[in-house]
Order: sequence, then C-alpha cells, then structure tokens
Amino acid sequence: MQKLRFLTSIMTALTALTLNSCTTATTEQYEATALTSYTWQVKYANDLTSQPQPRIETFANTSMLNRNGLKPPGAVVGPDDRGLWWPTLPPRPSVDEVEQRKRPQEEAGKPELLKDVKYKLTYGVGNTQNTLPTNYDVYRQVVKAYPQKTPLELTLGVNDNSVEKAEPVSK
Repeated sequence: MQKLRFLTSIMTALTALTLNSCTTATTEQYEATALTSYTWQVKYANDLTSQPQPRIETFANTSMLNRNGLKPPGAVVGPDDRGLWWPTLPPRPSVDEVEQRKRPQEEAGKPELLKDVKYKLTYGVGNTQNTLPTNYDVYRQVVKAYPQKTPLELTLGVNDNSVEKAEPVSK
C-alpha cells in the first residue's frame, strides 16, 4: 500500500512538471551574461577528517561579467575552453587571516580556490523584459545568435523560473 501511494505521488509530480514546463517565447531582444568568479574558502572543524558538516569561512573573491561572449573591459584571463573570461585571482588568505577565524578546539583546512559561473538571460517579448537564470548551453546559443540578431525560441523551465533551451528561428 505504501509503495502504491509513493508511485501515485511520483506520477502526480511528473504530470505537474510536464504541464508546467513547456512554455516557450520567441524573442529578437536578448542578452546572455555569465558571471565568472573566484572565491577563497577555508573549512574549520574540531576534526576535519570525520566531521560531516565543517564550518566554511569565505575570504577574498573576484568576479567578471561576460556579456554575449564578448571580451569584458579589463579582462586578462581567457577566453577559456568554454569561451569565458575570468577575473584576476583574489589574494590568497594568509596564515594569520586563517588563524584569526579559527575557534577554540578547531583545526583549519587549507585554503581552497573555488571557481563559479552563474548564467542569466535577459529577453524582451513585447513591452515586457525578463531576466532569468539559465545554463551554459543557452549562453552559448545566444553567443552564436547575437552578432546576427537571429530570433530565438526560448523554452522556459518549471513555473517560467528559468530558461532551459534556446533555438534559432529562421527569419
């Protein structure tokens, strides 16, 4: 009985996803951005090898906004193998800085440099302009379409909260 209830709830959820995830929009006005960033972080715990949820402290970070695949002003690193430009590295935290944030009984891990990219697409339909999170594939499709201003058909995600796909529309 419990298995049947579980399967029914999964089917209901899948049906809701299917019904809510097929919105499309066609646009000729768009801009894709990729915010690239570097962040130094250090993990702290009483025992770094066995504690499942160490405390994480964030130190310096830098970021750079890529627009439509064009080289951002001041860019010195890139483009990488995904066509993205990166900021210069932030300064690595010193031993003193790492130790200052350590609590009694804690040990500090080694500073780790994190790389992150956040993609967004801004598009207009009629008088409405939307900015939604997206993914690398959509960003790349916009980069290819942008120079010719090729119209794009966008497939929006669940509840129209993201852009999942972008395909060129022949004029």
